[in-house]
Amino acid sequence: MSVIPCDLNEALKKTVDQFAETLRAQAHTLGDHGIEEYDFYHSGVFRGAIERLRGQFSAVMAQKREFVARVLEHMQDQGCIAEWESAGSRNRFDYTVTMPSGRVAVVELKGCLDGNNTVIFERPVHAQEFIIWSVCSNPSSDPRLNVWSGIHTRLSAEIIDKEKLVDGLIVWDWICGTLARPCPKLDQDPSRRTAVAQYRLTPPCIYLFPSSIPSVRNNANPASHKLKDLEFLNALHLCFGGTDDELHSVRFNVAYKDSDLVRTTTVSRSGMDDVESKPTPIRRK
Repeated sequence: MSVIPCDLNEALKKTVDQFAETLRAQAHTLGDHGIEEYDFYHSGVFRGAIERLRGQFSAVMAQKREFVARVLEHMQDQGCIAEWESAGSRNRFDYTVTMPSGRVAVVELKGCLDGNNTVIFERPVHAQEFIIWSVCSNPSSDPRLNVWSGIHTRLSAEIIDKEKLVDGLIVWDWICGTLARPCPKLDQDPSRRTAVAQYRLTPPCIYLFPSSIPSVRNNANPASHKLKDLEFLNALHLCFGGTDDELHSVRFNVAYKDSDLVRTTTVSRSGMDDVESKPTPIRRK
């Protein structure tokens, strides 16, 4: 079992690595720059071009926001949510979603979860549900490494040490179900995709976090939320054809080991533990 059903396409990663090496070795033959091979690699042209491309591919937040907007518009059209709005760049959260019941969910948009940006967020006072949504648009990125790094290494420490309550996590984007990131949810039934604008989307991966902040003294291993308690995640689950056996529950068990505060992270699915950490000290700078 694993922390997330999908996996990195190793064959595609190998192809990317091979292509990168070919590009490095043959770059001087491309284009009409008229520079000799030795001078080309010492002129900064190749490195400059690579850095330019890196910058262009890194600046994909607009594409991520378009994806989330299309999903929320679809949910609103289907009556799964009442309304939504972007929070703007001045806030440390991204979207406010109002449910048909009037309940308010706040969504914080993140990338691949393996970076320090994962813990830069604030739960606003009006949030009755606070959800982190990982949109990892790098097709060569390992989803299992990213999700485990995000949940255990980063989010668990932030929740326990800084007492920032996170109710749930969504791991889902337009690359899910493609050649780069095959989705096992489609193995038995490829028709489980949902068409939204230019996307054909798989059911999302949803993680239900502890319903309260873990505390060694009086709340060492709080229970995970139930899906019915989180209206936005429940709406997303139903709107995009998720099944209950695909839901993940996350637990953080805290204790003291000598002078260290340690936590054990467990992610389970269908009542079975998919992955569990060893007791790991929280190291904060």
